[in-house]
Amino acid sequence: MQVLQVQLEVGPDPAEVGRARRWARSRLVGSGIGDDEPLAETLILLISELVTNAVKHAALLSPELAVEVAIAADWVRVSVEDNHPYRPTALETDYAQTGGRGLLLVKVITAEAGGTCDVEHTASGGKIIWAALPLKTQL
Repeated sequence: MQVLQVQLEVGPDPAEVGRARRWARSRLVGSGIGDDEPLAETLILLISELVTNAVKHAALLSPELAVEVAIAADWVRVSVEDNHPYRPTALETDYAQTGGRGLLLVKVITAEAGGTCDVEHTASGGKIIWAALPLKTQL
């Protein structure tokens, strides 16, 4: 099975979230996933949440973050790698709070789409947070 795998380096600036979204959208469209398909919108949302979380929580220890899109015959995976050693936690926050739901959102959206998400530790002491969805997802 051949896998298309592309990567973008982003910095710890919140403006990088938008750049990562635009980059990922162009990669998805270039691979045949239509810009207006629900799957593309879901993947862009997942990337946005993952990059935002990394910029907000890991940027102090990891000034360079790697965003990756990998596409195979029947699945697509988006991930963000940083050098922060701590495993993130999906929190259930009070409804009045304006933040703190990013990873919970990633978990729920991924599960609803029939996919999976997880965290893997890297040999360098950092981590990769990823979400994979089947290409045949009906959202």
